[in-house]
Amino acid sequence: MGKLRAFFSKKDQKKLEEGLASTKKSFFSKIGTALVGKTTIDEDLLDELEDVLIQSDVGVATTLKIIEALETRIAKDKYLGNDQLMQMLQEEIMKLLVSPETETDSSQKELDHYKPYVVMVVGVNGVGKTTTVGKLAHFFKSQGKKVLLGAADTFRAGAIDQLQIWADRVGVSLVRQEMGSDPASVAFDTLQSAKAQGADLVFIDTAGRLHNKINLMNELSKVKRVMDKIIPEAPHEVLLVLDGSTGQNAFEQAKQFTAATEVTSLAITKLDGTAKGGVLLGISDQFQIPVKYIGVGEGLEDLQPFDKQNFITTLFSQS
Repeated sequence: MGKLRAFFSKKDQKKLEEGLASTKKSFFSKIGTALVGKTTIDEDLLDELEDVLIQSDVGVATTLKIIEALETRIAKDKYLGNDQLMQMLQEEIMKLLVSPETETDSSQKELDHYKPYVVMVVGVNGVGKTTTVGKLAHFFKSQGKKVLLGAADTFRAGAIDQLQIWADRVGVSLVRQEMGSDPASVAFDTLQSAKAQGADLVFIDTAGRLHNKINLMNELSKVKRVMDKIIPEAPHEVLLVLDGSTGQNAFEQAKQFTAATEVTSLAITKLDGTAKGGVLLGISDQFQIPVKYIGVGEGLEDLQPFDKQNFITTLFSQS
């Protein structure tokens, strides 16, 4: 991830702070209320912290893990200051977050190993899936990578045209067919073109329908089988895009897609428009999938590689 992080600047850090402002304000105001007048960390305080985490859409299962870890740590000393409690809370959340750094290979090593590196992008309509593909194409192209897009969302009116607009805006090629075409056929053509053009990265945008889990599973499986025939082991990554502003609905979407296909990474979008940023923590922990990208604005460069240390530090910073 070193080369990826080098792409971002102080401007991006400011954007991250602005994007997490609503979540941070809501989170800290509730924690501050829970701590008022408290001199010891007792069961009542932990109960209040539990409520704060659940209200922040961290999720019940992950919240209980955090509270149990805090109970174990404070068993020997209940007379801890608020700063110490906050530090413990940060540390326990950090432990639960799955991130790309915990994977055997970093993103950059994967990109260097596979040519082209193929990413199948999944997610329901409306979460910012196609926009995420466009933004990913932008910043990888900005690093000198040759990027190719495949419009395999052939069922939604306007989906192909939307991706074409992004491809034109970013300045990358798009492989497309007519609406209603077989998504696997689009994937086939895209990977054939990628090999012929010597592309570094391929992003396949798939249909975002949750009409039926079995149909979704069959459709995604077919697309993957076709890709593997053209480029062995493709797709090398299955990126699930979730809308962070939907809170618990994002959990249900993650449940459906992880049941339908092997999701290997997450992109959490629209964090700038919500106080429900805690959903990122719960989904990563519950499904044990690393968060790879977060969306903190509508601009081309407002999709950032996820750094859990930076995320937690920004969320807990006093400024």
